[in-house]
Amino acid sequence: MHKNEKTGALDIAHGADQFFKLEPRIVEIASIATRFIDNIDSTDLGKPQWEKLIDAIKEEYDNYDGFVITIGTNTMAYTSAALSFGLEQIGKPVILTGAQIPAEIISTDGRNNIVNALRVATMDLSGVYIVFGSKIILGCRAKKISESRLDAFGTFQASDIGEISVGIKIDKNAPKRNDKPIVIKNGFDDNIVSITLVPGLKADNIKLLIDRGVKGIVLRAYGSGDIPHCLHETLAYAQQKEVPILITTQCPGGATAIGLNSVGLETLKLDVIQVFDMCMEAMTTKLMWLLHQQIHYSEMKRLIQTNIRGEVDTTMAQILLNKEVLDINKAFWQKNQLKPQE
Repeated sequence: MHKNEKTGALDIAHGADQFFKLEPRIVEIASIATRFIDNIDSTDLGKPQWEKLIDAIKEEYDNYDGFVITIGTNTMAYTSAALSFGLEQIGKPVILTGAQIPAEIISTDGRNNIVNALRVATMDLSGVYIVFGSKIILGCRAKKISESRLDAFGTFQASDIGEISVGIKIDKNAPKRNDKPIVIKNGFDDNIVSITLVPGLKADNIKLLIDRGVKGIVLRAYGSGDIPHCLHETLAYAQQKEVPILITTQCPGGATAIGLNSVGLETLKLDVIQVFDMCMEAMTTKLMWLLHQQIHYSEMKRLIQTNIRGEVDTTMAQILLNKEVLDINKAFWQKNQLKPQE
């Protein structure tokens, strides 16, 4: 980014050649070639750029040992999640990085980030990751947690894959490089919406979206996934129209399972898809990815809840409901023939 002298705001300005000016010694890390994809503010980035990036990696896969993608921070976590799903079987590292402070400013964090991203891209590692500040983060668990701190990203509901300090530490269980042929499943259908529940939200507004052809909806519900009774009829309507409804929470720490309250238990009967501990970035891009593959509605729930890239852990849902809660709701479980982990 470059400061616009007239407006004082940051505009897009530079290409990859700037990295060599920023730190000429990066050529000591690896033999580096650059490829232009798009030069846009990451706020405007989405499906077209994800598909271009995946295509570029596919085309160049046999020519390079690793890939570094420089990108703005606003949609970096969404992009890393999208690439995680589209690059279904990849045996090399794909590293995303960027900066909080523009590279032309002397205090920029971009210098360290690009150097560390290149270092990680040469290591015995495979998969999609964000390297930013002192962290190495799994691509489908990444979330931007600060608009100003230099450690701007964190791992959502899991542990970091690695740490950058004087040296680089990587989890011993992180996947290693492999020579298997790469498998690509590119394509995303971004005709979805995300809605945050607020008191008074009108059911007709959600129904209108369904009638206008929205293919999937993410509802940021209350608590562990509670939906007001006034919206239950609309959820049933979505089920009838075969529009998948993903249920998450507004709580910053995420949720593990719907069902602590009776209203949540009733929601389960409406064929909604609880996403457990998935972050917003992963659940939305995974939904777009599966929609593009034309996965049938009857299979969508199973696949959303299937862990394929480390994005979701459903095991906690099986132990969330303790004995007291089970005793309180025992009659409801028996009446509706539900199991606590469903």
